[in-house]
Amino acid sequence: MPSRFELANAVRALSMDAVQKANSGHPGAPMGMADIAEVLWNDYLVHNPANPQWADRDRFVLSNGHGSMLLYSLLHLTGYELGLEELQNFRQLHAKTAGHPEYGYAPGIETTTGPLGQGLANAVGMALAERTLAAQFNRPGHSVIDHHTWCFVGDGCLMEGISHEVASLAGTQQLGKLITFYDDNGISIDGEVKGWFTDDTAKRFEAYGWHVVPSVDGHKPEEIKAAIELAKSHDDKPSLIICKTIIGFGAPNKQGKEECHGAALGEEEVAAARQQLDWPHAPFHVPEEIYQGWDATEAGQSRQAAWDERFARYAEAYPEEARELQRRLKGELPTALTSEALIEEAQAKGETVASRKASLGCLNALGPQLPELLGGSADLAPSNLTFWQGAQAISADAPGGNYLHYGVREFGMAAIINGIALHGGFVPFGATFLIFSEYMRNAVRMAALMGTRAIHVFTHDSIGLGEDGPTHQPIEQLTTLRSTPNLATWRPCDAVETAAAWNAALKRRCGPTALVFSRQGLPHQARSKQQLADIQRGGYILKDSAGTPELILIATGSEVGLAMDAAARLEEQGRAVRVVSMPSTDAFDRQDAAYRQQVLPAEVGNRIAIEAGHRDFWYKYVGLEGRILGMATYGESAPAGDLFKHFGFTVENLVAEAEQLLDDAEA
Repeated sequence: MPSRFELANAVRALSMDAVQKANSGHPGAPMGMADIAEVLWNDYLVHNPANPQWADRDRFVLSNGHGSMLLYSLLHLTGYELGLEELQNFRQLHAKTAGHPEYGYAPGIETTTGPLGQGLANAVGMALAERTLAAQFNRPGHSVIDHHTWCFVGDGCLMEGISHEVASLAGTQQLGKLITFYDDNGISIDGEVKGWFTDDTAKRFEAYGWHVVPSVDGHKPEEIKAAIELAKSHDDKPSLIICKTIIGFGAPNKQGKEECHGAALGEEEVAAARQQLDWPHAPFHVPEEIYQGWDATEAGQSRQAAWDERFARYAEAYPEEARELQRRLKGELPTALTSEALIEEAQAKGETVASRKASLGCLNALGPQLPELLGGSADLAPSNLTFWQGAQAISADAPGGNYLHYGVREFGMAAIINGIALHGGFVPFGATFLIFSEYMRNAVRMAALMGTRAIHVFTHDSIGLGEDGPTHQPIEQLTTLRSTPNLATWRPCDAVETAAAWNAALKRRCGPTALVFSRQGLPHQARSKQQLADIQRGGYILKDSAGTPELILIATGSEVGLAMDAAARLEEQGRAVRVVSMPSTDAFDRQDAAYRQQVLPAEVGNRIAIEAGHRDFWYKYVGLEGRILGMATYGESAPAGDLFKHFGFTVENLVAEAEQLLDDAEA
């Protein structure tokens, strides 16, 4: 039987060989953390390489994702479908072994990591999801949800501010099944971190309410095992195990130095490391006895078989709960969900209401039908209107609820939601003001990159929020959201479109959705049955002229009402005007060419886009001949009505713009 040191050296060798072959990558962290990974993966991690999606597996997150070869080596050695050729193609086009772990590329990768700190946030979300799901479904004598979340972090993860946000919340929530290993190697890209990172990390995490195991030698398996046992015994707190390691361990001339952090070691140093580690094998060659020492397929299948038996007993005792749990883990919505019916109900009701309040109405109607809906807000629930009638706050003492108070932690909230979505069993949403999407941007991008089913509720969507002034009035944020690939963005104009937006968000399984709602009341718009159906197409004709239009007004959100009023005024003057409501530009762009031509005929060049956001986005729809009534500056502090008038969002100004455009076209 190979020694632990020999097993860990297989990880070191594969990592340095892959980085050397690619001449690109980060060999230092995998070589330094190999001993920790060997103990965790061989002695503690509950997983099944033959079924990477087994519901009750432990989750493993490599937050310091630049050390991706550590994860790829572990997956390969333990029996996942990640062949040696994939390790040899590290960082190459279409390889499953991308430069940083990418969710969906290879089995066993639980989340995309690389932007430092977000993996830790994802792990917090996974641990929250595990505990909440367990509280909702486990019964006395039947623990069908019972697993740990393990996370590796480095200095960079802990320097990033998001680590404070999520570690603070994890401590408050007392997530005892979250165990994190800090690779305290003292080195980052610029060199020794003591010049810019001198925090007392142990005291910091103790202050958050974590259990901390300090000063563990990350190269001594017996110390690592003792630390893990101690961490597991403290199930009332998340644990941080601080492991002192040597970056690039085994590379005699570069270990402990920044040279091995983010570059290939070089052929001479790789050869020297082989000698230092007593690893005489050729590049990418792993002896059979080493593979046998790592292989987790038989143990994994036995663990899942035991769980399958437990679940069968659970299903016999609680058949309804078992069916519901299976449905939720598959990500399937209830067959009786009435989200589409809400659209027609809102049309019949015909209310003039702020879209944030209309959103609350949707949550009140949909929440009881969707036990998997796990909401939250970044300390703005009374303003976002997301704490619906059936919402129950989750806490350490009441873990089975359906609503998280995230506190003022927008970035952390978005990244935690990604972890919840990746874990499965929930459809999570989080809310804040649209302006604070700036704090969340990279986590929203990561959701889009991974295709996670996350819903972001953004309220106070324009200068219409008024007196809070330009610091809180979003201008460029809608453009940012709409420009993010695989992010569906909806800005509805009334309660009807709000219901349609929620319907689209809930039924979308391939990526996140941004729902952008107003603070101020929005007038109801009358629609035919066909128009109600066309809302889901992202853009549709809300009001049309008797014949071919000579002018098309395109608007979203609160500006649709303005466009309708201006169109009525222009029609009184004998003008043929069409109004297009476009709540979701990306949904409209996905329609076939015939439909897009029907809504925005190429032969009608007289177009005006109206939106109280940055104007430049709209050129793609109006062309160089058209005009845009939008924002080119920041806002001001004043009542909303005064601001709309000041910036030209009035019927009079829009009519004047239209008349000038038509006159110029006729000249």
